Amino acid sequence: MEREKLGSRLGFILISAGCAIGIGNVWKFPYVAGQYGGGVFLFFYLIFLVLLGIPVMTMEFASGRAAGTSPARLLKRLEPEHTRWHWYTPCILAGNWLLMMFYTVVTGWMLRYFCDMVTGQFVNATQAQISEHYTGMLSDAGSLILFTVLVVITGFGICARGLQAGLEKVTKWMMGALLVIMVILAANSLLSAGAAEGVRYLFVPDIARAREIGLGSVIAAAMNQAFFTLSLGIGAMAIFGSYIGKDRRLFGESLNVAVLDTFVALTAALIVIPSCFAYGVETAAGPGLIFVTLPNIFAAMPLGRLWGALFFLFLSFAAFSTILAVFENIISSTMDLTGWTRKKTCLICAAAMIVLSLPCALGFNLLAGVQPLGEGSTIMDLEDFLVSNILLPLGSLVFVLFCTWKQGWGWDSFRKEADTGQGLRFPAWSHVYCKYLLPVIIAVILITGILPG
Repeated sequence: MEREKLGSRLGFILISAGCAIGIGNVWKFPYVAGQYGGGVFLFFYLIFLVLLGIPVMTMEFASGRAAGTSPARLLKRLEPEHTRWHWYTPCILAGNWLLMMFYTVVTGWMLRYFCDMVTGQFVNATQAQISEHYTGMLSDAGSLILFTVLVVITGFGICARGLQAGLEKVTKWMMGALLVIMVILAANSLLSAGAAEGVRYLFVPDIARAREIGLGSVIAAAMNQAFFTLSLGIGAMAIFGSYIGKDRRLFGESLNVAVLDTFVALTAALIVIPSCFAYGVETAAGPGLIFVTLPNIFAAMPLGRLWGALFFLFLSFAAFSTILAVFENIISSTMDLTGWTRKKTCLICAAAMIVLSLPCALGFNLLAGVQPLGEGSTIMDLEDFLVSNILLPLGSLVFVLFCTWKQGWGWDSFRKEADTGQGLRFPAWSHVYCKYLLPVIIAVILITGILPG
């Protein structure tokens, strides 16, 4: 069977960016930027995005395009004879499944909040009622399961239509709508009285504030956010490299994806942080910023029901873009391993994903007594820890070593593939950095992510 290909370069960029653009951008980035001092955090974030994210993304794209197959076969196809790089393949595949086991649940929260905003459940609500709404949602097992199942069925249903007719077509429409909604929301936030102070907080570095927080903590937070925002290390970018032709060099394509990803993160911060300043809300509110703090802002805002509905639609689209991309990775890998048709694969994987997502959905209610990482933790915390703290950095380390060391695919093979076509070449001077320093940085991220405290 001939392998499907994406229909356009735009489709490739939007799908790859859609995979990177997700909860990390629209949920985590605004509150982390708020917690770690705004402008100084942003400065280091952009530096680490260039130093960490773009090289690793280029390596995933290049290995995927060279192999012309899913991550299930990628390492086996490119590894030198008598080496065992393919032994890591199960970890790559496990990362995709584990990520979706909690990502689908959180996307269901966002979809639920969109419905609640549309139906006016936050109109004239007090702060206590809005906080109770969030805890009530988490304790309602039936509702969490319903929205999770809806997300899973919709995602696999779209992917079942095929690469171009399903994933590419829907992602183009959804990303276009996402960008339009973002600009509208950001404009509304920036026009709020007092919003200018929030813009200064985000973009003007304040060294004194960074020192108060701890400059080392700010740098570490920026490095981790820059690394994790692009969904690297589980083959999520490699799969789309396998779907494109060789007419464009891959460093420039990685740069395009990173720019679009950063634009979404910054715009999300422009939606959230100026609004916090305009309405006197603490920017360092943490993860509850989206589901507790912002609904309070929308409740007090003129036309708040409209802006709140648009905001949670924006969140849902951003999260869904990642789900579709990772689902495609799961589908392609399963098809390569089993030889099943796309529709059969989607049907079986959808059923499996629903079952595997249940522990996370029930971990806030019926299984709340299961606290795998200590008192107060949930099953989702464990799944997130395994993916974010172990599998993403470990997988990225494997890809970097595979692409730079002669015992793997090798630097020359990687550079030849990355530089095939037109566009920006991968910097030749970066060989020593990519071979020696980049693995050390990723190893530090991995070790510090595993160590307690």
